[in-house]
Amino acid sequence: MMSRRIVTVLVLALVLVSPALALAEFVARVLIVHEGDRLTIYHQSRKDMVYLRGVDCPELKQPYGKQAKHATAAYVANREVVVRDMKRDRQGRITADILLPDGRQIAHELIKEGLAWVQPGGAGDQALKDMEELARAAGTGLWSEPNPISPWKWKSTRPARHK
Repeated sequence: MMSRRIVTVLVLALVLVSPALALAEFVARVLIVHEGDRLTIYHQSRKDMVYLRGVDCPELKQPYGKQAKHATAAYVANREVVVRDMKRDRQGRITADILLPDGRQIAHELIKEGLAWVQPGGAGDQALKDMEELARAAGTGLWSEPNPISPWKWKSTRPARHK
């Protein structure tokens, strides 16, 4: 009985400390599109930087990086979106599913347009994997390149930036 109370208190404390991360679904305004898969949203009188869950867009200096950013901006910049299942990933970044008012997920649209990879590792979304295979087969977007380099490989080959 005592352990149940402790768990309840911890859950309530988490909700009070980070109410935005406790919401399953809410509406937010997109303030800034930093990259194809990273944006700043405004909700509950606060700003949060959010990464699209399950996808990794090319970096801005990679082929199709700017196109991914522009595509994301065309969908959501300065618009209200539905934010679903916002939480922190293993790297401590806030991730979420970002949906248009018609229910389409931005991550799915980017994958279909050949402007993102499905993130490696983990179970992932099978629908995303299927969409990526279709985009690859059709030679859409970055898949029109002979040997596209994923962002995680591209970053690992870049010299470290010193601050």
